[in-house]
Amino acid sequence: MPDQPLLRMEGVSKRYGGIVALADAELSVRAGSIHAVLGENGAGKSTLIKILAGVVQPDAGSITLDGRAAGFPDPAAASDAGIVCVFQELSLIPDLSVADNIVARRPPTRLGMIDRRAQRRIAEAALARAGAADIHPRALVKDLPLSRRQMVEIAKALAQRPRILILDEATSALTAADVDKVFGVLKRLRAEGLALVYISHRMHEIEALADECTVFRNGRNVATYAAGTRSDQEVVEMMIGREYRHVFPPRTARAELPETVLAARGLSWTGRLRGVSFDVGKGEVVGLGGLDGQGQRELLLGLFGVLRDLDGTIEVAGRPERIPSPTRARALGMALIPEDRKTEGLMLPMTVGENLTFAAFDRIARRGIVDRAAEAKLVAEMTRLLAIKTASPDIPVGALSGGNQQKVVIAKWLANRPRIILLNDPTRGIDVGTKQEIYQLLRGLADAGAAILFYSTDYAELIGCCDRVLVMYDGAVVRELAGPEITERALVASALNIPGSAA
Repeated sequence: MPDQPLLRMEGVSKRYGGIVALADAELSVRAGSIHAVLGENGAGKSTLIKILAGVVQPDAGSITLDGRAAGFPDPAAASDAGIVCVFQELSLIPDLSVADNIVARRPPTRLGMIDRRAQRRIAEAALARAGAADIHPRALVKDLPLSRRQMVEIAKALAQRPRILILDEATSALTAADVDKVFGVLKRLRAEGLALVYISHRMHEIEALADECTVFRNGRNVATYAAGTRSDQEVVEMMIGREYRHVFPPRTARAELPETVLAARGLSWTGRLRGVSFDVGKGEVVGLGGLDGQGQRELLLGLFGVLRDLDGTIEVAGRPERIPSPTRARALGMALIPEDRKTEGLMLPMTVGENLTFAAFDRIARRGIVDRAAEAKLVAEMTRLLAIKTASPDIPVGALSGGNQQKVVIAKWLANRPRIILLNDPTRGIDVGTKQEIYQLLRGLADAGAAILFYSTDYAELIGCCDRVLVMYDGAVVRELAGPEITERALVASALNIPGSAA
């Protein structure tokens, strides 16, 4: 590696009102290397990359590129300088094609019009470079599952031929197969001389990819070290500033089978669900395992009344129930924590308080008029329960860190006091400290009597959080694991539907 960093940030600071997002932050990135940036949500990572991307401007500090002073007044200037970001929250336009999205910034033209042939060639090349040649350039983005949209986002970034590629939780929505492809792409880009800044909360990814690591906490970089020279426990302790204890709370021992709160019998839907049957008892955390896209999301949506023409029977507290809409599901005491907090869970321009009370309108209103005192009390209660870090309940929820946004999504539904909680990969893209808080919260809710159905793409979560796990394959439950049977080996074998793995 060359001694001179390609990019250097020194003394960079940024404040938002009374909140210090960055304080004298430093970062040096070398060409031909992968530099991991670690830290809890709210540690300053997002602000750091937004400054590099030209999205926000620093209050103080300097940036040098190739040894020369640099500044990026807007994203176009950063892109022109060769700095391109792949954000966790996608920037794609759903109603446009994959090709339209990939060349959106600089579409090829001929005689003053977009050259569709050239556009398709550029898109195909970018998709192939991203390891996603199987995605058709003419496909509409809205028709793709989230994992494939993420691959398009990466291809879009590579089409801009960056010198410095920044990836913010770029694998959080990907399937295991796509993650392997992206790893191969990133290693190839490193060999080609690109500088890569990689942000992830998945420690095994850092171990597999990074050359150097920088840890941020409370807006400051607390350590930079060569990858592999610190243990996972040491890194986590640097991130959270305290001793790292057991991640998962202990399960509650039960002498007898719990009372069934939620049951499904033969649920089927358009080939995506095939005869799914299960029970969730009072005080249980039941996991949904399997490879991404095997019907887990559809199952949760079907239970919550989102899907039309769902066949089969749903029982709540022993009674068959017809659930034609989320309104009915909510009336039955259900809550759904969705997959994508930005588009499905929050109204970003609205305030933290408004988002927190949205699902509990009946608790704070009389004859359609909001009781402001009851509203303020509920907001304070939920903010305290979830330990939501916010300067005020009156700021837009979009101004919070990703982890705190996720807490607002969960708190919004807990404000409605649900007895059945459906979770769709709720810890995707959030830090270890916030994950621990959510694990403790889920176990506490279960101990208080809630029935929880919990889909996660993280095997460690299924092993550590769940009393039982239902493994799905091709829209059906192929195996149920309980207690000591819930191991990574059993989860992987069942997810792949390997003969002999099913019960």
